[in-house]
Amino acid sequence: MAADKEPLDPADCQTMEDVRLGVDTLDRDLVKLLLKRQGYMAAAARIKPTADDVRVPWRIEEVVEKVCAEARKIGLSTRIAEPVWRVLIEQCIEYELEEWHQLHSDGLELKTANQ
Repeated sequence: MAADKEPLDPADCQTMEDVRLGVDTLDRDLVKLLLKRQGYMAAAARIKPTADDVRVPWRIEEVVEKVCAEARKIGLSTRIAEPVWRVLIEQCIEYELEEWHQLHSDGLELKTANQ
């Protein structure tokens, strides 16, 4: 399998090599998109005033509803989309909470050191 070979459309795949090339290429693209999403979680951690603001139940449901609506619209099974996004959201919340504590504990240490 050549590294510079372009993946085929799924409907055009004839071999498992074709399928694997497509999946591997897509996975690399997904990792880049997840990195961008992670950046938004870091921004949220910087912006939110308290740790209690990190988990927002109504927003979780709003995101899942939007994702499921888009999935149905384009033909992605909600049996894939909904659980994937729920896990993604939970992991992003954990990441954001860690970022929030890291950002705000540094500020507390600076305040304590200056007093």
